[in-house]
Amino acid sequence: MGEVLSQSEIDNLLSQLTSGELDVDQMQESNEKQVKDYDFKRPAKFSKEHLRTLEIIFEHYGRLISTNLPLYLRKTIQTTVASSETVTFSEFSNALSNPVILGIVDFKPLNGNILVELSPNLGFAMIDRMLGGQGNPLEKNRDFSEIEMTIIERMMIICMQLMKEPWRNVIDINPIMERIETNAQFAQVIAPSDMIAIVTMNIRIGETEGFMNICLPYFTLEEVMDKLNTKYWFSTMQRDDSIDYVEHIESLIKRVDVPIKAVLGKSSVSVNEFLGLQRGDVIRLDSSVESEMDIYVGNIKKFTALPGSSKDKYAVRITTVVREEE
Repeated sequence: MGEVLSQSEIDNLLSQLTSGELDVDQMQESNEKQVKDYDFKRPAKFSKEHLRTLEIIFEHYGRLISTNLPLYLRKTIQTTVASSETVTFSEFSNALSNPVILGIVDFKPLNGNILVELSPNLGFAMIDRMLGGQGNPLEKNRDFSEIEMTIIERMMIICMQLMKEPWRNVIDINPIMERIETNAQFAQVIAPSDMIAIVTMNIRIGETEGFMNICLPYFTLEEVMDKLNTKYWFSTMQRDDSIDYVEHIESLIKRVDVPIKAVLGKSSVSVNEFLGLQRGDVIRLDSSVESEMDIYVGNIKKFTALPGSSKDKYAVRITTVVREEE
């Protein structure tokens, strides 16, 4: 039901119409429904919610790149998500430079592939760092040699393996790098009219800056589109953090190697006596053969033990455990 006007409001409107303060034509135009054009060549298959979730996923991915790649490049790396948008694949491929670093990735277990484009200046900077240089890009781009492509492929495979963890809240993926193309014409793995989501990441290696574009076709993500919303993503993340993440950290800690040393005893000698030591000389310690030895884990005393042997090797047998309060 429409709004009912009082008599005073009706009189006020009539007076404004009479004086010319209100235009009848403008009032009629304001009541018309706004019609939005729809381009059937570019169907809106990715909503803003989908793009926002993809940005969150690749923000996590960018942090992993910034943490792991410096181990190989020995250079500080800064990574941020610059933008996300939806275009047709033909628009994406037509905008690619030549030469280009274009990785074709099998996004198992999902059907289809995704594409990862890396700026040539970032590629040459990685090659320069891996070969001992300062990480400076070339002044003028050229084609990559076979040795350079081998180095690039190794770095791209490392980047692809880092993609598993950010996607774990949506689906457990196992991305496999099928091949790397330097010419966009040989990477037509998607129909030109298919819609894709592009997440652009800004990567800075030292003083060299460039972009990494991740091309995500709708055909590949169709099975998990319902899961690409922030509500599902955060609920899954919180559930996983309370269970799997703690167990994962504990398993990593259990595999850490720690140094252990057994102290037979101690003795003090002068520098002159130390310089005069010869083979066969005896140094008197402050402990007897029957007394227990101190066992250190790192620099912390954790056990006492008795000396002995096991299979023709020196060994110790733990007798007591030293607790923290002791």
